[in-house]
Amino acid sequence: MGPMWLWLLVVEVLLPVHCQPFSPHGEKSLGVPQPASHQLLEPAPAYRKVTPTITNFALRLYKQLAEEVPGNILFSPVSLSSILALLSLGAPADTQIQILESLGFNLTETPAADVHQGFQSLLHTLDLPSPKLELKVGHSLFLDRQLKPQQRFLDGAKELYGALAFSANFTDAAATGQLINDLVRKQTYGQVVDSLPEFGPDTVMVLLNYIFFKAKWKHPFDRYQTRKQESFSRDQRTALRIPMMRQKEMHRFLYDQEAACTVLQIEYSGTARLLLVLPDPGKMEQVEAALQPETLRRWSQRFLPSLLDLHLPRFSISASYNLEEILPLIGLGNMFDLEADLSGIMGQLNRTVSRVSHKAAVDMNEKGTEASAASGLLSQPVPLNMTSAPHAHFNRPFLLLLWEVSTQSLLFLGKVVNPAAL
Repeated sequence: MGPMWLWLLVVEVLLPVHCQPFSPHGEKSLGVPQPASHQLLEPAPAYRKVTPTITNFALRLYKQLAEEVPGNILFSPVSLSSILALLSLGAPADTQIQILESLGFNLTETPAADVHQGFQSLLHTLDLPSPKLELKVGHSLFLDRQLKPQQRFLDGAKELYGALAFSANFTDAAATGQLINDLVRKQTYGQVVDSLPEFGPDTVMVLLNYIFFKAKWKHPFDRYQTRKQESFSRDQRTALRIPMMRQKEMHRFLYDQEAACTVLQIEYSGTARLLLVLPDPGKMEQVEAALQPETLRRWSQRFLPSLLDLHLPRFSISASYNLEEILPLIGLGNMFDLEADLSGIMGQLNRTVSRVSHKAAVDMNEKGTEASAASGLLSQPVPLNMTSAPHAHFNRPFLLLLWEVSTQSLLFLGKVVNPAAL
């Protein structure tokens, strides 16, 4: 019998479609003061133990991808980190420690149990209904019928990560693949179709994660202002003709002379914001090198509100990776060697993770897009030339960071090199 395969699939989709309001119950809010008695009694949310580490992990992974991938980059830090933490539940203590430390957790300061509780809190909070933001995060396990997973793992996966386990017959690869793809299509409202890589009868497990995000701009673009054919300089030699959205609105932005870039924050109608980073011409590598947690903190404290002349591409991009080639380079190689022990999931079948598939898609248009946000302190605005608004023309490659505000979690991180690439 040939090698047995385990697929780890992460799927994200972010859409700008107008969404129906949810019930006001559970609405996420930012900066709403609680009664004084509650402030004294309520401890800090558990997700605060994991969100800074997720951001640090995201920046490390982005830099690795930037070295490996010449074009568009897009992935979900929340999805990847949560599914790897979930996978660690099926490992013995030493392997679990290796996985969590590779993600960046200091288990002396934050024990493994606290890390898992932090993810539980984060996933639960992100999944709360909101009237202006549609955000769904989910995990599912498809286990071959021959596996005998430990009940402790199944219970932990369900309680901490909301992951439901399904028995699957991987000897009938076509039927099982259709079953899994149908689930993904249903959970993502038909936007992710045929997402699963091909697998055969030697597959023993598919661990599936998805994140679905849909939001509208707080200040929508007027589609009649969009220019159908405007130049976008993909690099020094190649220019594309793409639709460019335009507006003059109040936005928070800054120019970072040290990093040689303009940084713009765009708000959505819900608890999400989009951070766009536009390097000066020829300075992308300098900006990527400056992409550190301290840089993000500095930006959040320096944003200035101003009327801005904004030109932003209307684009739809996607990215797909086999991360088993990438993750070892940031310290997760132990998951892919012959000594990796996931017997908590596999029972007596101790097999390694052989594939980590990660797919993301983003669609940005006049109504809205995907978003995320980091709130920052306002500093004193500098005097502005009132005769003309400062401009931010995103007519060359730029970075995007999508934040959920209330949890300060980085949902998506990417680079747009070719807005027309699907």
